[in-house]
Amino acid sequence: MDTHVPPRVLVVGLDPYRVPGPWDPAPVAEAIEAGLARFAEHGVGVETCLIGLDGGDDAEAVVGAALRSHEWECVVVGGGLRHSEDLLGLLERVINLIRLHAPGAAIAFDGTPADTFDAAARWIR
Repeated sequence: MDTHVPPRVLVVGLDPYRVPGPWDPAPVAEAIEAGLARFAEHGVGVETCLIGLDGGDDAEAVVGAALRSHEWECVVVGGGLRHSEDLLGLLERVINLIRLHAPGAAIAFDGTPADTFDAAARWIR
């Protein structure tokens, strides 16, 4: 009987369909899906917690619920949260929620959706 439990990774980022602006979210959404497919290729469990910036989310409640839903070996914080000075307060809240609700999880940062698995792989066994 195999008792090996694959590591679990939570990816916290922005929902590209709920980021205001005149832009096409489809390429970003497709890149996120392609990046997540790499987790399955490596037998690593992954879930996403995508935050909307359209005013419909209580980001702290959404992220807090996702963090409490499982034990996470790693939480990857997506580049969309980190690359805008306007989102600095949200980034700080996300990091502090990770410390509060997943204190045993490593925190990783990806550069693009394509390297999300690579970011997590630096920290998982």
